[in-house]
Parts: sequence; C-alpha cells; structure tokens
Amino acid sequence: MMLHAGSALAPHDLWRAWSVEPAVILPMAVTAALYARGAINASRRSPHGLQRQHRAAVAFGAGWLVLAIALVSPLHQLGGVLFSAHMAQHELLIIIAAPLLVLSRPVVPFLWSIPMNARRVVGGVFAREPVRSIWSVISLPAVATVLHGAAIWAWHAPPLYDASVRSELVHTAQHATFLGTALVFWWAIIFGRGRRAGHGMSVILVFLTAVHTTVLGALLAVSETSWYSAYTLSGTGPWGLTTVEDQQLGGLLMWVPATIGYLVAALALFASWMRESELRVLSREKVTGSPLASGPIALR
Repeated sequence: MMLHAGSALAPHDLWRAWSVEPAVILPMAVTAALYARGAINASRRSPHGLQRQHRAAVAFGAGWLVLAIALVSPLHQLGGVLFSAHMAQHELLIIIAAPLLVLSRPVVPFLWSIPMNARRVVGGVFAREPVRSIWSVISLPAVATVLHGAAIWAWHAPPLYDASVRSELVHTAQHATFLGTALVFWWAIIFGRGRRAGHGMSVILVFLTAVHTTVLGALLAVSETSWYSAYTLSGTGPWGLTTVEDQQLGGLLMWVPATIGYLVAALALFASWMRESELRVLSREKVTGSPLASGPIALR
C-alpha cells in the first residue's frame, strides 16, 4: 500500500495512476491462487454442496475485485490528494470487500490448497493457547463490534489520519487495521455466536455500527473547517474542490451510502433470522404433528 510521492495527482493523470506495489500485488495474487486451488480440490474430493461452493467462489471473486479497485486502481492514488477518495476507498474495504470475503468462507479452500502435513501444522497452531483464547474473545460479536468501531474512530482522529496520508508505513497500518477489524466484525456477525443466537444480537450490533459511523460522517459533512492538514488546496483545487468541500463530500459518503450498506446488511440478517424461526416452527410441527406447534407454546 505504498503512498503517492512527488507532485499532486491531477485529473489528466488519473487513468495512468495505477498502483503496482509488490506489497499489495503479491499478497493478492497469492491469496487468489490459493483460493482457486483449494476450491478446485475441495469440489473434487467433496462433490456434495457444489452450488454452495460456487456461491462462495463468486463471493470471493467479487470481494477480491473490490479489493483491487480500492488498493490497485487509480482510486488509491487519488486518495492522496482527496479526502473524499480516501473515504471511498475505506468504505469499499469495510462495507463491501470484507463481508464478501467472509461470505466466501476462505479458510476451508486455503486449507485444501496446502499439503495434508502442512494443514495439520496450521490447524495445530490455531488450536493452541493463546491463539485459541484470543480468537474466542475477539470473535465475540460485541467485542468485534467495539474493536471495529474503535479502529474507525481512532484512525479518523486528525493526528493519525494526517500521518496515514504522509507516511507509507502508517498508511499500510491504517488499511490493515480497517480491513482486519472489518473481517473479524463481519465474521462474528454472520457466522459467529450471533448466528447461533438467532441473529438478533447481530442485527442490533450492525444497526449500532451504522449509527456511530453516521455520527462521524455527519460531523465531517457539516464541519465548516478542515480537520486534516495533509489535504491542501494545491491538491484539491485541480479537482474543483476546496479542502472543506472535499471533507464534506467524504463525510457524506460515510453518512449516506455507508449507512445504507449497514442497514441493508441488518435487513438481510433480520430476514435470515425470520427464516430460521419459520424453519424451527415447521420442524416442531412435523415432530408434534399439530399446527398448534406454531402458536405461542412453540415459540417459547
């Protein structure tokens, strides 16, 4: 995730501003190759559930493509001169790429992509303390939500955000924190203990995340002063924006489209919760042989 050096990116240079940094390209290429190899091996050895495997592969491909747009396309370089572009980059990572990658269930294909002996070693490492204990804590839906929210608010503090624009190392840490906490958050929400609780807690936590990110976006959007000194008029001016207008646009991106994304996820979780409730009722009806099982007694 190397940052942009030299003169500020101008509009006429945008479509030539692709990022080809090895620190980004190589990990993305390796993960794509491992997933593809593992998915093929898994489908050959376990032909059952091919439709689900195909859906997972589509989710991985879509998530990987969104990562490429955020980290390799000209949007990455544009984030060095426009706060709004940097904000769009973050929202792509957090709200689109992360949940898609989680839905692809990449752990299983990754394990299938390596030899059996190596698979056992990896499994043994994650089964040991303190790795297992740490994961059991941070993957709790409430804990994952707090960690993800803390990362979002902390990195938008002016000193840290300015540092992320000026330093390659800090910029890498920022993106790694956003993506890492987002992956844990969405895994905990979709597949973690919230799912086993019937998605009720997950719906609440996604809604709370939408609320606090809306507050942050609104604060940025209505501010009449620029929060971040790393963005200057020499960078935003060629794009027809003052630094305050650029910040307000970035705030609107967090306020409106990002909030909609969280709310769509909450509605999808709620719909899944309702479907699971219906399936439990139908199951009880089959066991009892009576439609009364769908009444208040069955729901207790």
